[in-house]
Amino acid sequence: MEFASSSLSSSSSSSFLTSEPHFIHDVFINFGGEEIGRRFVSHLHSVLLQAQVKTFISQENLREGMKLEEQLREIGGTKITIIVFSKSYAETTRCLLELEKIIECHQTFGQIVVPVFYEINPWDVCHQMDDFGKALREAAHKSYSGEQLDHALSKWNRALTTAAVMTGWELRNFRHDAALVERIVIHVKTLLDYRDLFITEYPVGLESRVEVIKCIENQSSKVCMIGIWGMGGSGKTTIAKAIYNRIYREFIGKSFIENIRYEGGYVALQENLLSDVLKSKLKVKSVEMGIITMIQNGFSRKKLLIVLDDVNESAKLENLCGSREWFGQGTVIIVTTTDFHLLKQLRVNYVYKMHLLNENESLELFSWHAFREAKPRKEWSLLARNVVDYCGGLPLALQFLGSFLCDRTIEVWESVLLKLQRIPPGEILSVLKISFEDLRDTEKDIFLDVCCFFIGKDRDYVTEILNACGLHADIGITVLIERGLIKVERKNKLQMHCLLRDMGREIIHQECSKEPGKRSRLWLQDDVKDVLKENSGTEAIQGLYLKLHSSSRDCLEARAFKEMKRLRLLQLDHVQLSGDYGHISKQLRWICWRGFPYKYIPINFHLENVIAIDFKHSRLQLVWEQRVVLERLKFLNLSHSKYLIETPDFSGLPSLEQLILKDCPSLIKVHKSIGDLSNIVLINLKDCRSLRYIPRKVKRLRSLKTLILSGCSKLRLGKDIMQVESFSTIIAENRKLKQASF
Repeated sequence: MEFASSSLSSSSSSSFLTSEPHFIHDVFINFGGEEIGRRFVSHLHSVLLQAQVKTFISQENLREGMKLEEQLREIGGTKITIIVFSKSYAETTRCLLELEKIIECHQTFGQIVVPVFYEINPWDVCHQMDDFGKALREAAHKSYSGEQLDHALSKWNRALTTAAVMTGWELRNFRHDAALVERIVIHVKTLLDYRDLFITEYPVGLESRVEVIKCIENQSSKVCMIGIWGMGGSGKTTIAKAIYNRIYREFIGKSFIENIRYEGGYVALQENLLSDVLKSKLKVKSVEMGIITMIQNGFSRKKLLIVLDDVNESAKLENLCGSREWFGQGTVIIVTTTDFHLLKQLRVNYVYKMHLLNENESLELFSWHAFREAKPRKEWSLLARNVVDYCGGLPLALQFLGSFLCDRTIEVWESVLLKLQRIPPGEILSVLKISFEDLRDTEKDIFLDVCCFFIGKDRDYVTEILNACGLHADIGITVLIERGLIKVERKNKLQMHCLLRDMGREIIHQECSKEPGKRSRLWLQDDVKDVLKENSGTEAIQGLYLKLHSSSRDCLEARAFKEMKRLRLLQLDHVQLSGDYGHISKQLRWICWRGFPYKYIPINFHLENVIAIDFKHSRLQLVWEQRVVLERLKFLNLSHSKYLIETPDFSGLPSLEQLILKDCPSLIKVHKSIGDLSNIVLINLKDCRSLRYIPRKVKRLRSLKTLILSGCSKLRLGKDIMQVESFSTIIAENRKLKQASF
């Protein structure tokens, strides 16, 4: 599977596909006899041209000089062939050779054949009876003899029989030629169905993104499947419609099924697809009948364009386009989805990842909707840019807010901006929430945890913490990435679109809008303060974040946590908490307490199930007063703890993987038990300026990959430590950085 670039050079529809057949004409008219050419065929040709149908007619009696090979190529480049059978049809070899090519194209590529019986019985054509049969044999004898004669007659017989049994029209069923011509033209226009889909009133940034179609230009005769993937509201459907409009004339049949997520069952979807492509109402009795009998048989030779929009179930894809063998050469299938995994299951050839609008595009799109102009009016310019910043390049949000604010006063704009900071518009949330609602419960919990606590955190770090919460985050985070709800950016950090973040937080707020203490997660500062001061917390709370100013003198009581028995995630910034720390939940898996205000962590603080302790900028002098056993602890970060004198006894921390003591200027002692950390991967002692000694047992740590000692100006290292082969990286000096990879 390949990702298609969004910055490809411009491509016109004429160069879009090089697969066979490449359609030049809409209709080819095959007929025999000069008289019928002057009357009926010329009339039909004229009306088709008036209807803007690109028509090429058999030149037998109308123009001399065109070679037979050239004319046969014209047949191969035509979607629909109208065969006008008449009494004089079989009189010339050229007309019959054209018929051979027509039937060959029909059987190979699924090109459409429409027979018209003009003053002749279909039975006579089918069985080559009476004068028709006699004329056929005479034409063969004029051009061939011996075995060639028999071979030619055999081929022509088969071609005539095949064409004669196809659905068509007889002149005798119409009052006059004009009525028959009208019926044929209506049918042709229905089959061609040249109607563009409405895309958008303001196609800002659309053209450059539609250039993704360049990626399938060299697909030749293959069936090409393209995925368009991105978050809700990013413009996937708009891009798909624009591509459809640009290229659909290149295909015999086409279908654009929008909002498949909300369509009926599999049978209804199959009926919709069959009806679009075959231009007739068909009744599908079962899913199996739809696949085996109707889709495979009806589509197997046709070059089709199929767009399946907003697919959320793999079964829907399997029952509509589960195999490339169901479709003819040159078929293009486009699938839009918020779920990348669906595209992997389908093994699409290319995935186009939706890129949100840049700043200039965002401002232009918003301005068109808000001001009916490409740029904001001067007095609204700053407010407009603030709204655009809030939207984060999401077309859905820009269009909605632009239309909502159109013709409003500046006072209304200011009021809306204030409201947006707390409550995103419901119309936007309803679209974004669709992907969330498709998730399993554990995946929903992971998403909500990231929304409130882990944006900007390392993916592996978060995975370990949430795995310890029983959320299966290894696969869960992968699913969220595939659904476009989370992304991983530089240095493996988790990020998400600001509107998705706000959507998640609003979901939590709606759990119990009136009583914050009954919500699953608390992060709004006023709500958290009220809950802790009023002791209104309940067992519903699984995560809590409170940030106070470093100069705050507020002191809260630990007993406020007593009823939060399911508390897993706790983040506190510069919070003073007095009383019995035993009230804090034993279910805690992650504690991040910036500016911890005490000299050591109370011994009755239940941390036995904690995976990660982050006490950056603490006032710790000792970590604990005595040895503690935390068998599950993997991450210990005490960076920037300016009063920390020595590390804890590590013998009670057997699972520790990362020890980060960056910028602890008072640290003078590393406990000798550090040499017993059999799982340690990273030790960071950067800028511990008072540190003179590190236990030599460190060199026995076979799991240790990175040891950072730069800035430890008083530290002296022996050569034996510098030469430990198990280390991937040793950073030993601040002035002269040394990295050794072994």
